[in-house]
Amino acid sequence: MINYSTLVKKWAGQLPLYEQVEAQTLVEWLLEHHLGLRRVDMMRFLEEKDLPQALSDDFERLKTGEPIQQILGKAPFYGREFQVSRDTLIPRNETEELVHLIIKENPKSGLKILDMGTGTGCIPITLFLEMNQAEVYGLDVSASALAIAQKNGKALKAKVNWIQLDILKEEIPIQDLDILVSNPPYIPEKGKAKMHSNVLGFEPELALFVPDEDPLLFYRRIAELGKKALKPKGKLYFEIHEDYGKEVKDLLLQKGYTEVKVIQDLNGKDRMVFGQF
Repeated sequence: MINYSTLVKKWAGQLPLYEQVEAQTLVEWLLEHHLGLRRVDMMRFLEEKDLPQALSDDFERLKTGEPIQQILGKAPFYGREFQVSRDTLIPRNETEELVHLIIKENPKSGLKILDMGTGTGCIPITLFLEMNQAEVYGLDVSASALAIAQKNGKALKAKVNWIQLDILKEEIPIQDLDILVSNPPYIPEKGKAKMHSNVLGFEPELALFVPDEDPLLFYRRIAELGKKALKPKGKLYFEIHEDYGKEVKDLLLQKGYTEVKVIQDLNGKDRMVFGQF
């Protein structure tokens, strides 16, 4: 018989890509998923020799740096589980903060909302479920990502209208929006050298990177499209790269947006930009 804590520490020690605390959390997540037991139940007794082969196989994948969300095929977001794949970004805490901000600032019912670059659909699905009678749209260039978003919408009983469209080449087929939201690609290509292998190897570059010479490419285009698609006093919410808060703010001001502000996340980093048109 092996002590639960001993097993967790033993396996965590085989994950040098992660800090110790994060490694232990990942091991606990994997154990709970495969054994169907709460942590308190597993602490009573655990025989390593009795662990299922699928658990061992998934641990080997974890050791390569593959994100646990991709291994399990799901990720938590705003209290719900969303299916993920290598065609979508893994939903992150910073995006939860963006969604929470929108919900908090917009209590009115019946708002018309578009999410651009929707990926798993976590933003529009959550807004539909958390807001009062919102009319919600999710747009992405990737058919594979939209397939995942549609599955998530169906599983969570969220009525979202899905659109496949390349915003760099096409116009938005929706008008009179109350809210336009986007977490677009914003990492310059040169940033690849600093990125963790568990992101580079397992999440879509299409949703991550922009040219070094034009890091604001998507913000500029979305701001331009927003001027046509937003109704008067309509709101634009961006998730941003922490290094580009001032640049995105200045861009929106140049495009004619008002009330523009940079908003920090819980870690004190510039993470969101708001504007009104």
